[in-house]
Amino acid sequence: MTKALIVIDTQNDFCPGGALAVAGGDEIVAGINLRMAEAEAVILTQDWHPADHTSFASQHQGRAPMEVIEAPYGPQVLWPDHCVQGSDGAAFHPALDTTRADLILRKGFRREIDSYSAFFENDKKTSTGLEGYLRNRGITALDFVGLATDFCVAWSALDAARLGFEARVLTELCRGIDLDGSLAHALDDMRAAGVTVA
Repeated sequence: MTKALIVIDTQNDFCPGGALAVAGGDEIVAGINLRMAEAEAVILTQDWHPADHTSFASQHQGRAPMEVIEAPYGPQVLWPDHCVQGSDGAAFHPALDTTRADLILRKGFRREIDSYSAFFENDKKTSTGLEGYLRNRGITALDFVGLATDFCVAWSALDAARLGFEARVLTELCRGIDLDGSLAHALDDMRAAGVTVA
């Protein structure tokens, strides 16, 4: 077993009707289930924020969602409150077959820093532990699917490539936010880093 499917943040708040809905986010669930059924290993990530997370616009007086501030670790988009720990919005989409998961990795639970990537917090130094898990299992190739293409999927795939994994993003099983051209930018960055954009 050398290949894993990494399913990024396929949660209610990122699907239509959710607090940070990605257009068409629910359309990919059936296809992801089919991929999981064929996968050698499956890892699900789950955005898991405390209610007072620093990435929430509600925590910054006079700021609105989608504004960008400078955080100690770099630029930070301020989001609507989303994926709050234990909430229905943080739950996986009800149609997602979570029984296939070998590992469920929660991220973004530290109040003071956001976490897009499945591998590192946004300071690009604080590890989630995923790299060690994959290496201990002998997994060297990763397929990425889920939400959203231009943030958590792209950051995860870029980190995977930087760490020496063979990384591939299956774009038909992803959907993007596309904030001020962020989707095209993310696709360009991934290709430049050696990620296969399929």
